[in-house]
Amino acid sequence: MRKLENSELERKSISDFKSATKTPIIIILDDIRSLHNIGSVFRTSDAFLIEKIYLCGITATPPNKEIHKTALGATETVEWEYQKNVLEVIENLKSNNTLVYAIEQVENATFLDSFQPIKETKYALVFGNEVYGVSQDAIKICDGCIEIPQLGTKHSLNISVSAGIVVWDLFQKLQ
Repeated sequence: MRKLENSELERKSISDFKSATKTPIIIILDDIRSLHNIGSVFRTSDAFLIEKIYLCGITATPPNKEIHKTALGATETVEWEYQKNVLEVIENLKSNNTLVYAIEQVENATFLDSFQPIKETKYALVFGNEVYGVSQDAIKICDGCIEIPQLGTKHSLNISVSAGIVVWDLFQKLQ
């Protein structure tokens, strides 16, 4: 085996990325405090051709050098928009035939390994604050909640790790 050089990876240019068919997933980041988490979600979104990211509440927006540290330029490829009110974003997406799921631990959540997305359906995934998670008000208006099964002593995963796991799983299932 030989490690590939960057020139061998056949990565898209920014213009190729922008014109490429996107994975029908939208990410909603609500009240994310860590700029590194935000940047990491941008980078994951670039990797899987995510359609758009909504940055809500206290979530910082590009350009920002701390976001850039982990995004590594993905803020230039992935479409994003800031909206203060996450509830309005969720309602708007639902009214445009997008199924919205919070990634959260709730009663009767669907475990990620059991969740079967419907092909040719657009999904939005809500990721909440690092301490408080997705707000109860947002959970109430979502179409459902997806929970990542966990077996250890901790009650949660880092938001950027959760986003990577969920996006990868849905990306695979939608292919």
